[in-house]
Amino acid sequence: MIRLALEFAGYTVETAENGEDGLAKFGDGSGWDLVLLDQRMPGMSGTDVQAQVRHVAPATRLVLITAYGTIDMALEAMKNGAVDFLRKPFTADTLRLSVHAALERSVVTSSAVPADVVLDAFTRTTINGYNFNLLATHVDDRTRERSAQFEVARPDGLTAEVVVKLPPFVMELVKAYADCEQMPGDDRFWAALTEEALANYLWQNAELPPSNMLTINDLTPGLQRWLDAILTVDSANADQA
Repeated sequence: MIRLALEFAGYTVETAENGEDGLAKFGDGSGWDLVLLDQRMPGMSGTDVQAQVRHVAPATRLVLITAYGTIDMALEAMKNGAVDFLRKPFTADTLRLSVHAALERSVVTSSAVPADVVLDAFTRTTINGYNFNLLATHVDDRTRERSAQFEVARPDGLTAEVVVKLPPFVMELVKAYADCEQMPGDDRFWAALTEEALANYLWQNAELPPSNMLTINDLTPGLQRWLDAILTVDSANADQA
């Protein structure tokens, strides 16, 4: 169905039943502009195939398809050069828009992973064809509520401004979970937390929040995994220092 949907849109498509078959058809990558890669396959996993594609042809655009996305997978996929994450199930229109967005997006071919890779994970890639940039942050002096304003590029090429709010009680939940009063990076950390919330919403819904407004109301399992990744990296950096 993916092949038929993309061929109908004018793309030339080849399919493979598993990772080994796909890598054989991919060859040196010179004949392909984009790889659509399922995460869970017989034999080699999508992550393993992605690493091989990255090794052979670092500039290849790659969209990872999965129904089981986590922060750990997102970080590993980004490190290996993924430009988009597509959540199953998806419609033919979502697929075509994601492919179009991926083909328009440049790929970082350096093998070095920046030290702030975790904090910047979600602004470095695309999710269901959406990507976003942080425009500004604000702290209400009276209520201590934090908010972040984002410019979100939609798969159809249009942009919208979205505000993500972080109430003080959620900040206290985060500090209690981390058992840490001072979070790593402080202001950058809280901004990154709003990015995680927006990325997660786009991942789950493949659309903008109602009224372009999103409020973080709880310490979700996904947010806990993100916090664990942040704290692990921060601890490793402290040990190296």
